[in-house]
Amino acid sequence: RALALLPAELFPVLFQAAFLDGRTLALRDLVAAWPFPLLSFQRLLGHRHPRHPLLEEKPNKPCIQAVILAVVAHLRRALEDSGCGTSESRCRLRVLDMTGLQDNDPDRGPEGMSLWSGTVALAKACIEVSKHQNECLKRCSKRRKGPSGASAALQPLGVEVRADLFVNGTSYGVLRDALQTGPAGPLRLKCRDFHAEELSVAGTVSLLESLEPAGVRRVDLRFNNLGLAGLCAVLPHLARFPDLLSLKLPYSNVDVRRFAPETDTGLRCLAAQLGRLPRLKELNLGSSRLSGKLRQFLGDLQAPLESLELAFCSLLPGDLAFLSQSFHAPALRKLDLSGHDFSQNLFQPLRDLLEEASASLLHLDLMECRLTDARLEALSPTLCRCSRLRCLGLFGNPLSTPGLKTLLRKTVVLPDLRFVLYPYPVDCYSREPSRLPSASGRFFGNEVDEERFAAVNAELCRMLVSSGRADAIWTTSLCRHGALDYFTL
Repeated sequence: RALALLPAELFPVLFQAAFLDGRTLALRDLVAAWPFPLLSFQRLLGHRHPRHPLLEEKPNKPCIQAVILAVVAHLRRALEDSGCGTSESRCRLRVLDMTGLQDNDPDRGPEGMSLWSGTVALAKACIEVSKHQNECLKRCSKRRKGPSGASAALQPLGVEVRADLFVNGTSYGVLRDALQTGPAGPLRLKCRDFHAEELSVAGTVSLLESLEPAGVRRVDLRFNNLGLAGLCAVLPHLARFPDLLSLKLPYSNVDVRRFAPETDTGLRCLAAQLGRLPRLKELNLGSSRLSGKLRQFLGDLQAPLESLELAFCSLLPGDLAFLSQSFHAPALRKLDLSGHDFSQNLFQPLRDLLEEASASLLHLDLMECRLTDARLEALSPTLCRCSRLRCLGLFGNPLSTPGLKTLLRKTVVLPDLRFVLYPYPVDCYSREPSRLPSASGRFFGNEVDEERFAAVNAELCRMLVSSGRADAIWTTSLCRHGALDYFTL
């Protein structure tokens, strides 16, 4: 009751305090009386708030659920009031912006809100409010003896929810039902980044067709095992998204080395569909075996890519030569060539490509590339010409402690290089590893001499401080690397 007496300017501050302190009941009351058309989690709880480091903490599930439940309660009241011919709600909320809020960080703990669980919670909320609207319509039509009068009476202002959505086979049904409530529903889902895993071709197409086209900036279809034929069926449905900037298709079960008569036809089809995405800036084809076919795959793109991820794509020297001579190279801000053997005939094409991209490159991944101390030292002059480089991923390469120290001394001249993901040095293993470490995890944790490695890590930190680069982070933690994204570059 006291909220009605408070000036509107206090609501954001109260929201922040209630969210950080886990006051779910207070959050529900604040949303019920929200005096502004927009409630944006990013604006209220921005992760880069300059003066309030507490705001960098991860939002927890009960608080997010409290806000969603409050919006549902507000809309249910609005529907009831509209049906009764009254309008008592003080809430002016029209847009709830939850983009960038949920995450898939394994360290978030049990109270954290994953992207998957946030999507399910929003989908169930949409379905609940839609069902309540239908119930109210039925009651009103009986009272007014005609459906037309009921429809006219039940037109409360709805709430648009902007969110990043993650769906898999388990949650497919509930999200499909929520999206099919349509743009006329009281609670409307508007997607920014769409992530789908382990869905059939038909299921993927169904959800893409149900999304509101405007505002979708990324489509991520990893682990869907679509193959060439499946991708050819799905990609035509992406042309309806005018704002699409990023397309991720890793682990799509594409292998051009398995020759079949339809392979070239499929590649031409995919190239043509990519060419129909005029704003595309990021493309991830990780683990697609594209040996000798990169030119054909990217040949129809109308504008240069700024982010290209080709990890474990079995590229040939000719593929890298094409890329270094293409209009993509001077525009690249992010490049991932992990999983290629740069110890042999791919090394010179790699240097040529980095030379062409040196003026723009911000993020470079060369993980599990069999780069030895000697190869990395030979590559370092080219790396140092990438004057804007911010992030460098080298995990999984057989480097020694002296090799890492040499790399640090040579790259401290790069003023923006603040994140280096380096491998456990080969001389820090208590016994010779049976195979190289993998970028997907630390396979040999039991073989690393923790004391020796801690000494190496401390020495690298001392070298950074003495070089005036205490701002730089050198780490073996893949979790930190996973948080780096094209849209944050």
